[in-house]
Amino acid sequence: MALTIAKHRVDDNLVITLEGRLDSTNSQELMDTINNSLQGVTDLVIDVEKLEYISSAGLRVMLSAQKAMNKQGSMTVRNASELVRSVFTITGMDSVINLAD
Repeated sequence: MALTIAKHRVDDNLVITLEGRLDSTNSQELMDTINNSLQGVTDLVIDVEKLEYISSAGLRVMLSAQKAMNKQGSMTVRNASELVRSVFTITGMDSVINLAD
């Protein structure tokens, strides 16, 4: 399954919802979407409830987004499945990125 990216912005809050697989074939698309959407955003939420898989390329995008948001606000990854959450935990990314239910 490919990656579907949806975004919803209200004032300075942006929610990006991901569905499918996030890997090297589509991670740049997500990075571009995030980079082109952060102007004036102080609260970024990436909802991964329907994300089935995340590769190291996807983790790099999450880390890059976190670094960008450290300069202007906060970022949270929410609704991670047990599988996706385990990838964050195994790689140590759970200590860098805020994971919420």
